[in-house]
Amino acid sequence: MAGAGNAIRGSRVGAGPMGEAERGEAAPRQAVTYFCSHDHRSVVTFAIEAAVPDSWDCPKCGLPASLDSDNPPAAPKIEPYKTHLAYVKERRSEQEAQEILDEALEKLRARRARGEIIF
Repeated sequence: MAGAGNAIRGSRVGAGPMGEAERGEAAPRQAVTYFCSHDHRSVVTFAIEAAVPDSWDCPKCGLPASLDSDNPPAAPKIEPYKTHLAYVKERRSEQEAQEILDEALEKLRARRARGEIIF
């Protein structure tokens, strides 16, 4: 009786017999090799009738990979993080910024003079 307890070890409840005959025939497939700039080769399997993409993310390093082994795509250029102030400085000149600041201060001083703001 001790051997009977091991009969279902490694399988899940409801799992049927394993094998090609029980699951049906597999669709015809093709293996496609992609190459990244770090000299990684990634073999991806597609169905014969599926459209093969020109690029694929390398599973080893995450860089883009292509079908051309001689000319793999270059790593994308990573832009440094920009602060809100950096974006504002791109849109406004120093003179425009000074004018906006002066206008805002003028409005604050007027509100303070009317007693709306206490500081």
